Amino acid sequence: QVQLVESGGGLVQAGGSLRLSCAASGLTFSMYAMGWFRQAPGKEREFVATFNWRGTGTYYADSMKGRFTISRDNAKNTVYLQMKNLNTEDTAVYYCAARLTPAWETYRTVEEYDYWGQGTQVTVSS
Repeated sequence: QVQLVESGGGLVQAGGSLRLSCAASGLTFSMYAMGWFRQAPGKEREFVATFNWRGTGTYYADSMKGRFTISRDNAKNTVYLQMKNLNTEDTAVYYCAARLTPAWETYRTVEEYDYWGQGTQVTVSS
């Protein structure tokens, strides 16, 4: 079965950086679009970034552009989210998501993804 496991979260001071990892198993990585989402307490889960493993580019929510970078390592079946210039607004649980996609498309909504990791907490202190 498909399993996604996030890691790399933790406590960081404002202005600092973190790199999150999502290790995927039980899937053929090249057939899945991957994305990052986050959810703060009392708020809806929101799109952060996506990279299709068979796609043509990377895409980010406006508030993340220039600060976050999504990347992948095909040999490790792992996707990453490099975060810099973190602020307290970035405090949330970050989730990795996967969608089986025969078409080379980009997906930016929660409803478009089939599999989710358990999430990793990121807390940014002032």
